[in-house]
Amino acid sequence: MTSSMKPLNPRSRRTATAIGSAVALVAASAGLWAATATTAQAAALPTPDHIVVVVMENHAYTQVIGSSSAPYINNTLKAGGANLTQSFGITHPSEPNYYALFSGSTQGTVDDSCVTVGGFQAANLASEVIAAGKTWASYNESLPSQGSTVCSSGSYAQKHNPWFGFGNVPLSSAKTFAQFPTDYSTLPNVSFVVPNLCSDMHDCSVGTGDTWIKNNLGAYAAWAQTHNSLLVVTFDEDNKLSGNRIPTVIYGAHVTPGSSSSTTYNHYNVLRTLEDLSGATGHAGNAASAADITGIWN
Repeated sequence: MTSSMKPLNPRSRRTATAIGSAVALVAASAGLWAATATTAQAAALPTPDHIVVVVMENHAYTQVIGSSSAPYINNTLKAGGANLTQSFGITHPSEPNYYALFSGSTQGTVDDSCVTVGGFQAANLASEVIAAGKTWASYNESLPSQGSTVCSSGSYAQKHNPWFGFGNVPLSSAKTFAQFPTDYSTLPNVSFVVPNLCSDMHDCSVGTGDTWIKNNLGAYAAWAQTHNSLLVVTFDEDNKLSGNRIPTVIYGAHVTPGSSSSTTYNHYNVLRTLEDLSGATGHAGNAASAADITGIWN
């Protein structure tokens, strides 16, 4: 030590030690906060093993939510799950909304005409799920046979099945609803269920559609709660009288029972959320700039 440097007196040493300890504590706290923030961000959405999405038809929010004609949707799915009170379709009529929900874009469709099978190559939920090494299928009521590309057959309508429009989605993944498994553990990671024109409330009543969901997906919904899985019930569009505000209910594991969100969401938000829940690769179309559905997960 040179003669110009003086040793710290005991009080100075105690002060320096205290400052050093405080700095260390702040640094440790900052590190803990950063780790917590990272964990919270990563845990913002659950990672379900199975997601089943059922799409119903042409009813406004108030025609279903709160209606005595839909006791299963209201008293089981809504009461035990999450209700999106400001959920909206993108446009009219049906077909462009199905494309929006599936691929983040209406793909330029403006009507309900038969699709050009395999005409699009854009990214979509199925192609992203498959690219991530996960499994995908659709279950279509009244589809004549697995992979059938017929435009219509009885109460079946191809306009509600956007996957046929994409060349990057295997035709074999379009199954009949009779192929929906009874052993739910064998379901794909992500699947869509499309009821026929009566069961989806298009040609038949709200009560008919509500009963169809209960009878055909109620057992899955109950199973999903205890098996890390989800059921999403949404609609393509409203009745053209309510600003395209539609019912959307989410039920199953990790959903806070009786929760609701008044945030404005649309089909692009639902698609974005499905992509992120399933670990799909990327975000298709307008889903890339859409926000995830939040505030309903526990």
